[in-house]
Amino acid sequence: MPATDHIRNKVSQLPHKPGIYLMKDRFGTIIYVGKASDLRKRVSQYFHPSRRLGWDLKLNALVEAIHDFDIHAVRTEADALLLESKLIKEFKPRYNVSFKDDKRFLMLKVNLNDPIPRFSLTRFRQDDGAKYFGPFTSGGAIKRTMTIVRRQFSLRGCRPLTPNEADYKHCLYGNLKFCTAPCVGNVTLAQYKTQVESACEFLSGQCTEMIGQLEAEMKLAAAKMDFEAAAKIRDTIQDLKRSTANNRSFTRVPYTLPLALDPDRDLIELGEALSLPAPPRRIEGFDISNISGTFKVASMVCFVNGRPDRNNYRRYKIKGVEGQDDFASMAETIRRRYKRVKTDQLPPPELILIDGGKGQLNAAMAELEKLDMATIPTIGLAKEFEEIYRPGEKSPLRLSHDTGALKLLQRVRDEAHRFANTYNAQLRLKKISESLLDEFSGLGEKRKAALLKKFKSVQRLRTATEEEIAAVPGFGGMIAARLKEFLVART
Repeated sequence: MPATDHIRNKVSQLPHKPGIYLMKDRFGTIIYVGKASDLRKRVSQYFHPSRRLGWDLKLNALVEAIHDFDIHAVRTEADALLLESKLIKEFKPRYNVSFKDDKRFLMLKVNLNDPIPRFSLTRFRQDDGAKYFGPFTSGGAIKRTMTIVRRQFSLRGCRPLTPNEADYKHCLYGNLKFCTAPCVGNVTLAQYKTQVESACEFLSGQCTEMIGQLEAEMKLAAAKMDFEAAAKIRDTIQDLKRSTANNRSFTRVPYTLPLALDPDRDLIELGEALSLPAPPRRIEGFDISNISGTFKVASMVCFVNGRPDRNNYRRYKIKGVEGQDDFASMAETIRRRYKRVKTDQLPPPELILIDGGKGQLNAAMAELEKLDMATIPTIGLAKEFEEIYRPGEKSPLRLSHDTGALKLLQRVRDEAHRFANTYNAQLRLKKISESLLDEFSGLGEKRKAALLKKFKSVQRLRTATEEEIAAVPGFGGMIAARLKEFLVART
């Protein structure tokens, strides 16, 4: 579509900074996410009529569909690339192809609690007590940098978690003297850990001295007209700078990024549609998640002025409900949340949104009435037909699917659903990990609980020494040795 006055005005106010931009259609749906080293220059190119002659059919179709756009400025081009990848995975825009799969940027991982710590590459960050660096926008750069780091700090590159003399016999790193070989006692474990900690400081950005030395070597090679060697050193310097740059890790969509065409207008529209005395500036949304009655959890998300307020999100383990009963689970969640609001005098919401129909809504209203808080406007949003259920109303309210009011309710409902499912998945993964201890004979629930209280996870327990395990109440040297042997065998 031709650029409107609204779009031209927004383009003229864009900063000359790196960042990402989100193109939207007339329904407010994100249809394309892009990155730019200069936001104003890049976004303005979409609306230059003279450029259209060189566009392909796909780009013409994209530009025809653009009704509005949002931007988010960042510090560096690398940050823009990381955020672009995050947003494409989250919103799956129809005109994007790259980054739609589950592949993530590489990160560097080292667990200082391992007997002989080692650096390894991974694409997933876990809660395992390890130290992570990245993500890195260039996989090649970090791999080449790690080659330099291993030689500089004499680190091992072998795979075994705890290498021994048998591994050392055919270890290339040890035979080439790249590694100080703590596995055969060439250095103590404490000395080797100091080497690893120095490497961590280097990767955290304390590499100015090495870069200065390399720059001097590059200039010397160039003065000798050995341009091939100078070029290799230049590439090494670039790899080091890219790998040790302080890039941001975007685990969430930035709060400052607008995801609605006009949040204030949506709130006004929602207030009018629900006959509220004023636009609901604070909305709290609830959802239940369980699998066949197990791992029952609930979520509460909070939106303020049409935007997610993640500091006020809450999640709940359902405690007093047997089997799969979403109505009772919703009742328990509402009771616990608003009893706390009343007791601690927290700010009440101006609208409560329940994910579900009449059953879930009635369960929530019964608890609010017991707490004398039934005056808070409360609705249920049923997903199949996007029907809005209200207390005392027999027929559900249906809003047009292109209204900002319904889209706002959908955003709250979908965020509550995502937050509940994420918590459910975390608990399931934790249970799967803990179930490994059930295979160890002679370990009762009390001693298992004592282990998990001490080491927090099975992954951390794997790295513990026999002495550390024996120090846990209820354990002795013999069972600690058997447990350590059991865990090593299942590594």
